[in-house]
Amino acid sequence: MTPSVREDAPLRAVVLGTAQDGGRPQVGCHCGLCQAARRDPALVEGPSALAVIDDVQHKIWLVDVTPAFPQQFDWLETYLGSPYALAGALVTHAHIGHYLGLAHLGREVMGAHGVPVYVSPPMARFLTAHAPWSQLVQVGNIRLEPLAPDVPHSLAPGLSATLIPVPHRNEHADTMAIVLEGPMRRLLYLPDIDRWEPWADTLARVLPSVDIALLDGTFYDADELPGRSRQEIPHPPVVDTLERLARLPPLPQTTVYVTHLNHSNRLWDPVHAEALAAHGLRVARRGDQHVL
Repeated sequence: MTPSVREDAPLRAVVLGTAQDGGRPQVGCHCGLCQAARRDPALVEGPSALAVIDDVQHKIWLVDVTPAFPQQFDWLETYLGSPYALAGALVTHAHIGHYLGLAHLGREVMGAHGVPVYVSPPMARFLTAHAPWSQLVQVGNIRLEPLAPDVPHSLAPGLSATLIPVPHRNEHADTMAIVLEGPMRRLLYLPDIDRWEPWADTLARVLPSVDIALLDGTFYDADELPGRSRQEIPHPPVVDTLERLARLPPLPQTTVYVTHLNHSNRLWDPVHAEALAAHGLRVARRGDQHVL
């Protein structure tokens, strides 16, 4: 069960989206799941992202800034009931579902002033070297804050973030998982990874240290996308993740979710999601909240 907000726990993470980079429905796709989402707006889902909310200071931090940033930010303001200040953003990597929304901070739209964007050093170099992101830096809409990996960095009193490198397609920069730590709980956000094998020791070390984990659940199994090469879009299938978790020692304090679901993933069906939950692996949903 998702923890409820407590008055003495002002920091919480809220799920803004749970889809793969293209969202649901995905443009150009006419599969049954995408067509259902076109018919029913309640089934539309944006790319995977979180918001960290400080209900005392009325501030928010975004974790990944997606192509659906306008809709997700509007949804968040409706969810909160009043405007909160955008205190910063963390970006995991340079694939389209995770950073394209930064463009809306530019002078063509929000005209933001000095919003801190926390990234790895290679990601900072990528944004600085390529337009239109370089303009955001030059004009001062954003302020890049490179963070060394595997070191906790304070974002605000009582809130820190640790970037952990993960193996993924790094065409432009590297890829990071993020551990968010508040006064009460720690949350692991890991929406993209190629395979668990190179990261197995890190997974076994990090999972017991967190209370909530949101892991890459892009594909349910290896047969999900016929005609597409797994080398082109590698992700560990959910069935493999389930088997790997079963081989770990019990995790009594850690609740594990999958997120970043491809439009083709059978876990969009509540029946399949409930069957997965019976094995101890939940499907993240927009609006889930986790006290930090």
